[in-house]
Amino acid sequence: MKLPDRVVVIGVGIIGASVGWNLSRRGADVLLIDAGLPGDGVTNWSFSWVNASNKTVRRSYFDLNVAGMAAYRELAAAIGSGSWWHPSGHLRWTFDPAAEAKSMKTAELLAGWGYRVELYAGAEVRRRFEPALTMPDDVRVLFYPDEAWVHGRQLVGRLVGQAVAFGAELRTGGAVRDIVTGADGSVRAVVLSDGTRLCVDTVVNAAGPSADRVAALVARHLPMRREPGIVTRLECPRAPVRRAMHAPHIEIRPDGDTSVVLHSREIDTHVDTGRDPAELAELLHASARHAVPELGGARIAQTRVSNRPIPGDGFPSVGGLPSVPGYYEAVSHSGITLGPVIGRLLAAEILTGESDEMLADFRPERLSP
Repeated sequence: MKLPDRVVVIGVGIIGASVGWNLSRRGADVLLIDAGLPGDGVTNWSFSWVNASNKTVRRSYFDLNVAGMAAYRELAAAIGSGSWWHPSGHLRWTFDPAAEAKSMKTAELLAGWGYRVELYAGAEVRRRFEPALTMPDDVRVLFYPDEAWVHGRQLVGRLVGQAVAFGAELRTGGAVRDIVTGADGSVRAVVLSDGTRLCVDTVVNAAGPSADRVAALVARHLPMRREPGIVTRLECPRAPVRRAMHAPHIEIRPDGDTSVVLHSREIDTHVDTGRDPAELAELLHASARHAVPELGGARIAQTRVSNRPIPGDGFPSVGGLPSVPGYYEAVSHSGITLGPVIGRLLAAEILTGESDEMLADFRPERLSP
């Protein structure tokens, strides 16, 4: 195995931090670059739900997410679980008959694929799992025991801290302005926003929603979807729920002992209509109160709208681009679930030159014109 001279990872969210950690612990010379603070972008403003139950549109994508869940268990054993890792399962229920039928059909498919799913009545869910919930006694609730949520910013902080201990360098507060390529098209250097030029031979584009801008620096057109989402954090004396859940019209999860995170795909549809994010946060809070009345006394602490990093066809773009030797992409929605497994697989590809078959359907060249 020949180590690259230097690897620059652009973007230090969960995916970039995972790539950098995996490379640095295997002896690579790594530079992590982020215009902001590590883990403070989309990673900190996502629902942070580790799952494969919502990834059944393609079997290979489901399998990759299952591998992502396994990678988390391995990562927790390697770096310590601490307060970032919460493998407490996931609850899902709805009062809409058509949506319930769809959920039950998906659960049946998942069970056939060997994915663990359990079915409970509402009364039993309150008794066994979440006593603060309000729901009819006879409503059908799906429980996915192997799913989890993570505190993304804490995890990124731990990965970056260990990467730096292994010898990686971290630079924040500045962006990459240019990527210099040689006559053969291969990566030669990066130029930072302050004009600093660094000689490198490998660049990893893990820039999340800005990945298309970074790709353009090597004359690469990376199509990206625009799908903004709004996330609100509530502060409360005590978090009344203990696991991630999809309740009617609202997604809720704890975010520590005194904080709860709210998200809703329905509310996301209002982001581009010009409505004030503070008003949308109130709508999220109102929906949450219907599911968890105790949240009525909680205070809206923070709200942010951010763009999800979704390549044009909806699937990850992971691996090297043959037309630009030394340039790699690590861009994906579901970055929370996939971060650790993408980090491991892409680091191995950079170090060995061999791509894992698990990434075959998600190579960057499929998105080339």
